[in-house]
Amino acid sequence: MNYSDKNIVVLGCGSWGGTVAQLLAENEYKLKVWHKFPNELERMDKTRRHPFIPELVFSENIEFTGSLEYAIADTDLIIIAVPSHIVRTMISEISAYIPTDAIIVNLSKGIENDSLMTMSQVIHASGGIEYDRIVTLSGPSHAEEVARQVPTTLVAASSSMETAHLVQHIFANHVMRVYTNNDILGVELGGSLKNVIAIASGICDGIGFGDNTKAALLTRGIVEITRLGLKMGAERETFAGLSGIGDLIVTCLSKHSRNRYVGEEIGKGRSLDEILSEMKMVAEGVKTATSVHQLVKKYEVEMPISEIMYKVLFKDLNPVQAVRALMTRDLKDETTG
Repeated sequence: MNYSDKNIVVLGCGSWGGTVAQLLAENEYKLKVWHKFPNELERMDKTRRHPFIPELVFSENIEFTGSLEYAIADTDLIIIAVPSHIVRTMISEISAYIPTDAIIVNLSKGIENDSLMTMSQVIHASGGIEYDRIVTLSGPSHAEEVARQVPTTLVAASSSMETAHLVQHIFANHVMRVYTNNDILGVELGGSLKNVIAIASGICDGIGFGDNTKAALLTRGIVEITRLGLKMGAERETFAGLSGIGDLIVTCLSKHSRNRYVGEEIGKGRSLDEILSEMKMVAEGVKTATSVHQLVKKYEVEMPISEIMYKVLFKDLNPVQAVRALMTRDLKDETTG
């Protein structure tokens, strides 16, 4: 199969969208990049540098544009790299221009509030895009490290393995290894729910807890994620993979993690509103915490860490009291409780 003639567009040039665009440019694709903010767009076009990642220098085969209609004209591959709460609006806005055989690659990680849809479900519902044309690309991948060409692995998930394999080959190179998975629901849940656990991880750092606490949190966190995933129809094996435990580890431990940072600042005693007002980029776990709270009710599944995080973020529960509440829950068996 010939991949080199694919026309590609990246919609959204935040840290991850910009990094992915440059990755594809280095794979010798000529592509367009659309960005919402005119000042940042003009700056990137002129300087060929990303405003948030100094190491990220854009190749000349990237064309920047502020026109959505122009960006997706005659496009084979449309990469969605906007925050999850914008995906529905974005797809609705461009649906009339999307070529009938174009593949949609979703990079966003989140569960839509109220509808409780994953991003592939939002893309399908808001744009009428067939599921076999949708791929979610996920895994442990901080943009700051990919931009420095640190070896990284991702998983391309789709209900169509043919579509997943196409995306796998387009993105893969000597520093980016891409696997495939047909459990797109599980991949999206793992990539989204881990952000809530990462906020809890940051709280542990802010309070001053140690490795024992962090290890327990990650271990019980993946149990919660898997428990909900199975209730919703995902495959258990997915949560032991890149988009499950892999993404959970990197997001909970890394200095680059926005969600871990939010938790750390909360653990130090700062308010959520104050923290978010100072951030230039989106911490997806904040909105996802509300969706998880809604999913817990819908599926009647036990997720104590996620529920405590919802109370810390939105019900003013003190973080130290939250940890005490978790530690003093009824004692249970590890495998059946």
